[in-house]
Amino acid sequence: MKGIVLAAGKGTRLYPMTKPVCKPLLPVYDKPLIYYPLAILMQAGISEILVIVPPGETDTFAALLGDGSQYGLKISFAEQPVARGIADALLIGEKFVGGDRVCLVLGDNIFYAPTLGATLKRAASNERGATVFGYWVEDPRPFGVVEFDKTGRAISIEEKPRYPKSNYIIPGLYFYDHQVMEIAGNLKPSARGELEITDVNLEYLRRGELQVIPLEKNFTWLDAGTADSLLEAGQTIKHIQDTTGRYVGCLEELGLYEGWVSEEQVHAIGKELSMTLYGKYLQCL
Repeated sequence: MKGIVLAAGKGTRLYPMTKPVCKPLLPVYDKPLIYYPLAILMQAGISEILVIVPPGETDTFAALLGDGSQYGLKISFAEQPVARGIADALLIGEKFVGGDRVCLVLGDNIFYAPTLGATLKRAASNERGATVFGYWVEDPRPFGVVEFDKTGRAISIEEKPRYPKSNYIIPGLYFYDHQVMEIAGNLKPSARGELEITDVNLEYLRRGELQVIPLEKNFTWLDAGTADSLLEAGQTIKHIQDTTGRYVGCLEELGLYEGWVSEEQVHAIGKELSMTLYGKYLQCL
């Protein structure tokens, strides 16, 4: 399975913070925002990743992430010339994905749970159809809302409904088989002029091949797209790290746990950063 991170948003809701630097490079507590969606893909067991960035920003992201080899990854980059919606990321990444399955994650989404890795690997192991997640929120109106029947089966999805049929939204993490390329290629722009990811999920639902997994209460999902949510995300990450004694989104640690890098490689990075708390942590892994 290949991974795509859509990190091409202009971050207009975060202006003027995003005037000198694009949103995925803003800090969320002690790491750049882009680290967290990369960590999601790594916990799903995905090491070949395409990062889709704004026009003219490839060098900036490459300066931060390199080719990913320090984390055991193979990272490449592509630019989204015009913002045409989330599903456009699939078309941009079509050559990268080839005949493989794909996991798409939004560049401003953060997930955390003690059992997150196991949940993601189960989703990644589904070879047929699509797997997405349902997350309970107080106000689902700004999101894609999923409705379940009495047996827990998804029966409808609505994008930004005025009157939501449930409080479960589909956050920005999607696992697809290779049918998704044909589905995305046949999409028509919505009234907003975008290729909607909800329309992709609806087509899988129509085909009877959409699995929606409700996330349990111990799962944390954060959408760092506004100033308030960016602040909340940073505070939440700090709280989790302070209370558990574990780093969230530590790419070196995840690469080590997946067996993609050695302890010697991680310790070498830690030695270079030995004057910082993060470096001391890496040396202890």
